[in-house]
Amino acid sequence: MRPRPEPCLWCGREVAAAESGRRRRYCRQSCRQRAYEQRIAVRGTSFPADSTVLSAQEVTDLADRIFAARCAAEDVVIAIREGAANDELSTLCAELLVRARDAERLR
Repeated sequence: MRPRPEPCLWCGREVAAAESGRRRRYCRQSCRQRAYEQRIAVRGTSFPADSTVLSAQEVTDLADRIFAARCAAEDVVIAIREGAANDELSTLCAELLVRARDAERLR
């Protein structure tokens, strides 16, 4: 069984599996750097060390992506209830998967 790909701790993109050693936590060096900068920014504040601070725009964008994923899931449920054909269900499920992956991204 293939291990489930892990999302980047910074941006949520898929992280390539390490050949050996520790598992990778970030998809790119730039994500690793942004995460470091974030940890330094919350140091000395009342925020927990593992906090991720999002701007108001990032929160709005994340909420929009989650809403789109929920709508895609509702489309699948309605199609099943209405007895949609397998090809239509397959298309709707593919769209749901795209929306769910997009919703995983924090930024």
